[in-house]
Amino acid sequence: MSPFRLRTFLRAGVLPVLALSALAGCRKEAASDGKWTVGFSQMGHDNPWRMAQTASLRDEAQKRGYDIVVTDAQDQTAKQVADVEDLIARRVNVILLAPREYEGLAPALQAAKEANIPVILVDREAEGKAGDDFVTFLGSNFVEQGRRAAEWLVKETGGTAGIVELTGTPGSSVASDRAKGFREVIAQHPGMKILASQTGEFSRATGQRVMQNIAQSLGPQITAVYAHNDEMALGAIQAVRAAGRTPGTDVRIVSIDGQRAALEAIQRGELGATVESNPRFGPIAFETIEQVRKGQQVPPKKLITDRFFDRTNAAQFVAEAY
Repeated sequence: MSPFRLRTFLRAGVLPVLALSALAGCRKEAASDGKWTVGFSQMGHDNPWRMAQTASLRDEAQKRGYDIVVTDAQDQTAKQVADVEDLIARRVNVILLAPREYEGLAPALQAAKEANIPVILVDREAEGKAGDDFVTFLGSNFVEQGRRAAEWLVKETGGTAGIVELTGTPGSSVASDRAKGFREVIAQHPGMKILASQTGEFSRATGQRVMQNIAQSLGPQITAVYAHNDEMALGAIQAVRAAGRTPGTDVRIVSIDGQRAALEAIQRGELGATVESNPRFGPIAFETIEQVRKGQQVPPKKLITDRFFDRTNAAQFVAEAY
């Protein structure tokens, strides 16, 4: 069956028995010669975090003797569904999926399930049940990341601040959880007020534009910024400066990710702190693939331990940051 016809069946929600048999046979052949092909559905390659994640997976695949096929959904959920279908048509043995959003990927997960191809979620969660719709989720505790950012901000501001929150991709588990954790902490401090919360789409340019608009509207009421990632925080720094205020002094800024540009901004005094969200998924992803390959039991979640960077240790870790 041609890849085009297989994709057509998949989009219709039907995978013929003949196709299933063919796919299974090819996977057995791949496994028998000791070489597996891993498909990685990346949601986009538009920022340093995503590029570092993909590079880590490529490096680990090469180190362990796996072939890897990487697709780029270009930050579009519909394209990501189609990308997974294409990976199935290519007869990969296992799929690593970095979901763009929590909902909307059910057709992709169902197609992989019908093709008997295990799916491992990396860095973001998707709707479904571990052990049934996908094998496991690999990632950080995003709620805890939000809590840690809030705890730092409360301490730095003495419990009083007018906050702008720049949120991530609407509908994504990471944006929802980082907002939840942050709010859990600041709710305990009446002086901490979120004046505005708006998506910056995890983009530096969008974060800067959104922050500029909010700064024009709220002016000096803003004394703090919480950005769901470093890219938006770096954009916010530019917007704060353009508004005639001093980032790090007039407006304290905290974010999440731990990229090199953010640690350098901490060293300059512009960014206050960043909670690490480690993009180097290669080792944990391929350890999990090996478990799947051997038929071993895999827990429904595997969480990564993240560090915290501020003025006390940014210089120590900047050289190894991505």
